[in-house]
Order: sequence, then structure tokens, then C-alpha cells
Amino acid sequence: MGNNKQRRFKGHRNHRSQSSRDQQFILDDESQSSIEVTNEGESAVPKIQLAMWDFGQCDIKRCTGRKLSRFGLLKELRVSNGFGGIVLSPVGKQCVSREDYPLIKKKGLAVVDCSWARLDDVPFVRLRCSAPRLLPWLVAANPVNYGRPCELSCVEALSAALTICGEEETANLLLSKFKWGHAFMSLNRELLKAYSECENSSDIISVQNAWLSQQSQIQRTRLDAVAHEIERQGSSDSEDDLPPIEMNMNHLNRIESDEESE
Repeated sequence: MGNNKQRRFKGHRNHRSQSSRDQQFILDDESQSSIEVTNEGESAVPKIQLAMWDFGQCDIKRCTGRKLSRFGLLKELRVSNGFGGIVLSPVGKQCVSREDYPLIKKKGLAVVDCSWARLDDVPFVRLRCSAPRLLPWLVAANPVNYGRPCELSCVEALSAALTICGEEETANLLLSKFKWGHAFMSLNRELLKAYSECENSSDIISVQNAWLSQQSQIQRTRLDAVAHEIERQGSSDSEDDLPPIEMNMNHLNRIESDEESE
């Protein structure tokens, strides 16, 4: 009887030990899985080599380029560093397009981080790059310049160029680091799609000008409709058979009676 009790006790202890080991295995598996997920998240790096010249003109807390650098998504360059890929720069002579993709894929894509209000202070001539490019007409979605055409932040400029060249996945990766990032794609979805279907810079300029002309026509139509509505309301007021205030005879008679009483 005592032996039976001892056996039950030992069996119970073995069961508890086995349960503890099983629980430990489960915890180890969960820990390993968490590390793998974390490692996968950290390994999400752009397929394209990205870089930036930073001239320190922007607010550090709002600088999108520096934030991308902290995430390890782009490399910061010194002024003395050259760059053999495509560079988004105001001194470019043509727009970035799909014909630039082979060079971007091979050598990368860079941007100049500076303030739009201080472009004259940036020594663009000192930046050694063989392929400067412009961006076509797009609207900013960043909190500083929201709704303003062409005044894009670094992450918007890079994402726009990547999308135009067919690297939308990489563009979305960059924008996902910002709460407002999705808004840039939403505001410019139609244009970015049209630009991405162009083969070269000339085609992009044609699409840009056609779109701006269309928007201008839509704006004129809206203004004409507003003017017509104002005119219609003015004509309906005159249908009350009341003369204008300056020709109101009752008003004139009242003035004359006041003069006679004096």
C-alpha cells in the first residue's frame, strides 16, 4: 500500500515535471516565433538603394528624411560624397520616368533634403551627381505643406519617384512610417497612375500639362456656374418691382417732408 502511494506520488511528480517541461517548450516556441517576427520586421528594407544629402535646414522633429535614416531605410551622404544613381533635384532638366528605372535599380535613388524657402542657400553645384531629375506636378500631403503643389517632403519625393518607376511596394514601405503617409497616395493616386504608365520624361510632361489644363477648365466651369447663379439671384430680386434704394421715391418724399418741417 505504501509502495502504491509512493508510485502514485512519483508518477504525479513526473506528470508535473512533464507538464513543466511542456509548458517551457511552449514558451520557448512562442519566444522564438516572436523573435522571428521581429527579425522579419527589421529585415524589411528597400530593394532600392536610397540616399539623402541633408543640409540641416528643416525642423529635425519634422524631417522625414532623418526619420527614414533612423529606420535604416536610407543612407545620409556628405556634400563631398558623389552619387551614381538618380538624384531628385531642382536643378534637373527632365522628369524622372520609367526609362530611369534601370539606373535606379543598379545605382539607387537619392534626394536633396532642404527647405523650400531656402533653395538659394543650397550649393547644388557642389553635389556630384550625373543624373539629376525633376518630379512632375503633385500635391503635398505632409503636415507642413498639405495641399500645396510641388512642395513635397523627402519621403513624398522618394515615394513618388519610386511609384512612377514601378516600385510602388517600396514607396508604400517608406510612407508606412508616417501616420499621414497614406494621404499622399490618396491625393495623387490618379496622377501617379498616369505618370507610371509613361515611358519617358516627354510623355510625363504631356500627361501633366493635359491634366492641369483639364483641372483649369473644370475650375473655370465652376466659376462660371457661380457667376451665373449670382446673376440669376440678382435678376430674381429685381422682379419684386421695387426700385433701387437710391431711386426709392418714398425715401425722397420723406426727406422733403423733413425739410418742410424745419
